[in-house]
Amino acid sequence: MLLLAVAFIVTFVLLLYVVSPLISPKPLKLPGAHVVVTGGSSGIGKCIAIECYKQGAFITLIARDENKLLQTKKEIEKYCVNDKQVVLCISVDVSKDYEHVENVLKQAQEKLGPVDMLVNCAGTSVTGKFEDIEVNSFERLMAVNYLGSVYPSRAVVATMKERRMGRIVFVSSQAGQLGLFGYTAYSPTKFALRGLAEALQMEVKPYNIYITVAYPPDTDTPGFAEESKTKPLETKLISETSSVCQAEQVARVIVKDAIQGNFNSSVGSDGYMLSILTSGMSPVTSITEGLQQVVCMGIFRIIGLFYLGSFDNIVRRCMMQREKSDSADKTE
Repeated sequence: MLLLAVAFIVTFVLLLYVVSPLISPKPLKLPGAHVVVTGGSSGIGKCIAIECYKQGAFITLIARDENKLLQTKKEIEKYCVNDKQVVLCISVDVSKDYEHVENVLKQAQEKLGPVDMLVNCAGTSVTGKFEDIEVNSFERLMAVNYLGSVYPSRAVVATMKERRMGRIVFVSSQAGQLGLFGYTAYSPTKFALRGLAEALQMEVKPYNIYITVAYPPDTDTPGFAEESKTKPLETKLISETSSVCQAEQVARVIVKDAIQGNFNSSVGSDGYMLSILTSGMSPVTSITEGLQQVVCMGIFRIIGLFYLGSFDNIVRRCMMQREKSDSADKTE
């Protein structure tokens, strides 16, 4: 009986692997495609643009700093695979004026054709204790990290629906999968992208448009270096439990998942575990992905509880050390 049960399970799993490609979206071909990357002048955004350019795409880079954009343009052009490729630079703040964002994207499409893939990578971070963060920082981060993704997506989705094809990528963060000490201003903006992505995917899937939400871990970028300067001690100690990834590695994973039409994009074993733990009611691209979530959820939850316990201990120890230090200062 046991052998029969094992044989049934193995047969079922093999059948899923056979059927899965039949229901998965058709991969997007990057050669000749028009890829728009916001926040593309540095960090993960720049590396995504390079990765797409290496595969023959036409690139529109969008960022605020015109000088950085021009420097990045020269760097990207070194990776051209044919003499027809173009890198277009547009200096604009994607979080402020929707009509302006819409107009510049129309201009980009007039020059390079309809947008085949939009990568929303514009973002910023502020770390600190909840009561220490300026109130206007909460507003600014929601504008940049959330509305800065809403506006470009809103500007291109109608054309994608008309063409019955497209990819939209939202670059969130592992801090958009679980809330951590010091990220009370940042995490909610990245969590919001998940809700937007799930709702939007349900709307556009019938039009052969697929949404990808990327959850990169700590990544070696200029933004990460700047963020690290203001991290509370607790945040630094928690961050030490995971390694820092290279932007090129993260970019390759995001581009691969976006091409395939995968809803979740994660890096490394921790990222894989978090994606399954936080899958909830998110869409799946294949039957096998859903099966992995069902099988692994329980054991990953147990592992996750150990992580949470260790994080709580870090916060508690830091609080006790701080109180002892304050008491010692008062007695002197």
